[in-house]
Amino acid sequence: MPSEKELEEQELIFFALRDTLMKEAETRGIMIRILGAIAFRIHCPIFKYYEYRAGRLLSDIDFAAYSRDKRKIEEMFSDLGYEIDKHAKFLFQGKRYIFYNPEGIHSDIFFDKLEMCHDVNFAERLEIDYPTISLADLFFEKVQIVQINEKDLIDTAVLLREHNVGPEDKETINSEYISTVLSNDWGFWKTTTMNLEKISQYVKNAEFFQELDKKDIISKIELLLKIIDDKPKSFSWKMRGRIGDKRKWYRDVEEFER
Repeated sequence: MPSEKELEEQELIFFALRDTLMKEAETRGIMIRILGAIAFRIHCPIFKYYEYRAGRLLSDIDFAAYSRDKRKIEEMFSDLGYEIDKHAKFLFQGKRYIFYNPEGIHSDIFFDKLEMCHDVNFAERLEIDYPTISLADLFFEKVQIVQINEKDLIDTAVLLREHNVGPEDKETINSEYISTVLSNDWGFWKTTTMNLEKISQYVKNAEFFQELDKKDIISKIELLLKIIDDKPKSFSWKMRGRIGDKRKWYRDVEEFER
């Protein structure tokens, strides 16, 4: 496992790359926001040390963007010396681009939505926060994963520890938005609530989380679950709920071979 010093040094390299890309995008009038592991480091400065304790290395710097900026984005990365993955561009039908810089660090660009096990929509939402996507969308990015793994559990736990849960976006995990989205999509609701239980159980058993932090994270999960449960559900949610898990409620996602 890498040492905390090694992880901090690597993080500085990625943060410098972040600053370069965000500044260039702003100069060119491109709306991009960061997602993925580095976004959690950016937004959780107080409790990101749990990422260090878990030995979480960074491997890429990914972005959400609007499809209207595709041409500008391709030009920007090309001008900065990146190479586009033409196979990925074809495979994902233009919904996702992948670029590689000369050092081998790659950047995935997701246009308009993150299409994985469930959709995380970015329409009119990239303006909410900077330089990352909103906290609610960072939350959704992780809990939409049906086969959620340890690093995703840690990322979400740290996000919950760092921020309050409430009905707004400013440094808050927007429970109103989250509950509204889930009240209209039974499948997304099923996966999210299932994963919140997994995160709670993981935190309870993780030795490297301090007791005070465990209590805080678990209490926020309980609050979120109550808000989600209390939100009135749409007709389509209720109809799909009658079928339940007798039919698959999520999309299978295969890892892209780089």
